[in-house]
Amino acid sequence: METSVRAVVWQQIRPGVVAAGQGLAVALLSLTTNVALFTLSVVALALIPAFGIGFALFPAVTVLVRASLTLQRRLSRWGTAPIASPYAPVPAGAALGTWRRFRWVVADPATWRDLAWLIPGAITGGVCLAAFAIPAYGLEGVLFVPLVLYLTIGWYGYGVFWPMDNFIKAWLAAPQGWLFLAAGLAVGHWLLWLHFRFAGFFLAPTRAQELALRVRQLAATRADTVDTQAAELRRIERDLHDGAQARLVALRMSIGLAEKLMADNPAAAQRLLSEAQETSGHALTELRDLVRGIYPPVLAERGLDGAVQALALAVPLPVELDVRLPGSPPAAVESAAYFAVAEALANVTKHSAATRAWIQVQHQDGVLKMVVGDDGRGGATVDAGTGLAGVRRRLTAFDGTMTVTSPPGGPTVVTMELPCELSSPRISPSSGTG
Repeated sequence: METSVRAVVWQQIRPGVVAAGQGLAVALLSLTTNVALFTLSVVALALIPAFGIGFALFPAVTVLVRASLTLQRRLSRWGTAPIASPYAPVPAGAALGTWRRFRWVVADPATWRDLAWLIPGAITGGVCLAAFAIPAYGLEGVLFVPLVLYLTIGWYGYGVFWPMDNFIKAWLAAPQGWLFLAAGLAVGHWLLWLHFRFAGFFLAPTRAQELALRVRQLAATRADTVDTQAAELRRIERDLHDGAQARLVALRMSIGLAEKLMADNPAAAQRLLSEAQETSGHALTELRDLVRGIYPPVLAERGLDGAVQALALAVPLPVELDVRLPGSPPAAVESAAYFAVAEALANVTKHSAATRAWIQVQHQDGVLKMVVGDDGRGGATVDAGTGLAGVRRRLTAFDGTMTVTSPPGGPTVVTMELPCELSSPRISPSSGTG
């Protein structure tokens, strides 16, 4: 009972405690790096007309500014949604110290918006220190009574003499401490929210930058999709040539030879026909496997929810399922989602050494979200050659995203999202009102 009460209390105060630590980190980062980088930027700009050194120094300082503000954009998930990066890729040949690099940096609007944010960001970031300072001050008042009692009574029942007025101060400070502690834990998250909301006006991409980033993303996505489709066509051609086509050629030769031997050697012809029958069975199996790799029949028969259940049953370890789909995604999105889950489960089986796994599939706010997790060894990355890079390419073709959380020792959680709308619920052939 006491443990459950502590768990409930911790669950209630945990967001405030986390916000206190986050506020301290944001304040330290903003008050130190923002001010220093603003000073360096002003000095570099001042040196441009004076000695010309600024032509090389200002782009170098801009690299530091962008590195710091990129980190702050990532931290914005503590208060609001993550702020997207507005930076365009560095043009070819625009190395540091070159005139082309200086001209590109000066012409980029993001450079001046970053510079305009440094001082306001230091101010609002410093305000976030209150998310830590207020509860810390309250905690001091709350702990003053136990401290005074300890110093008076001593660890073993005997201690130093402590003046009585300190007891009075301690008991008077306790209510005030509890008030500050509660207020600090309550407002910490809102201070972070205000800071990063204000930061979005400076650090988020403008409409023009968003369109330019979108064009570059679509170009890269199209290139990946074309490459993936070309590789898939080559795989299908190779599988047909080396598998079913070779068996069908052998089948034709066996039937032709059996036809010639039918009159003179019926027994040999019968053996050839038996071999031909077996060959046709293998060819049919390979064709079915090939079709299943293009668009699994289970999707057409049972929909994504039934197909995911079939995948879970094929995994040689316990899998917890939580599939909530009120309808059916478009066929192309459904296929991409199915293969993404299948590849993530294959990684669990091959690499994780897990004892259990879980799958969550749901559709909310126009996004199909799939989560595949396991309690294995962890350490999974997209670039580790485990097939996750292919999953990301497949999802990116549909404007989807994938994030992998896999600390050493586990657990591993792969979160995949696909924007789509659902149609009416699928009715399987086996269902009815009979």
